[in-house]
Amino acid sequence: MDWLEFDTADCSIQKTLDVIGEKWTVLILREAFNGVRRFDQIRDHVGVSDPVLSDRLRKLVTAGVLAARPYREPGQRARKEYRLTDKGLDLYPVMISLLRWGDEHCGDTDGPPLEVLHRDCDEPVRAVVECAAGHTVSSPKEALTSPTSAATRRSVPVGD
Repeated sequence: MDWLEFDTADCSIQKTLDVIGEKWTVLILREAFNGVRRFDQIRDHVGVSDPVLSDRLRKLVTAGVLAARPYREPGQRARKEYRLTDKGLDLYPVMISLLRWGDEHCGDTDGPPLEVLHRDCDEPVRAVVECAAGHTVSSPKEALTSPTSAATRRSVPVGD
């Protein structure tokens, strides 16, 4: 298979980045995974402006990654908090992968600033790539990418 023969407009990675591919969006997801759900708390902890935060939250809710739930503090107006949906929770391995990559390649000499441990055994949580039979795949050299019947051939190959 020649990768360049196929159209990438329908690529699942591209579609994922359309939903979560902005810096602020990933940081908002980090907050959600760490239990921060309210607009003001997210804004203050991340350092994002109100308009950008509103836009990103709206996009995540529209995409079904977050669900907005109303809440009301005594004596205050009704507000929304944002909770991960099942679709959002499916991003957990992605977030762990980003964290681990940053620990390995962008970390300080003092070590990572936080750790994620398995609640039952206190061992570090890691993301693992494996095939459906349970074999660990540690390199792209151990995998084969091939088009499915849903793939579309390009009408003009790249470079022609």
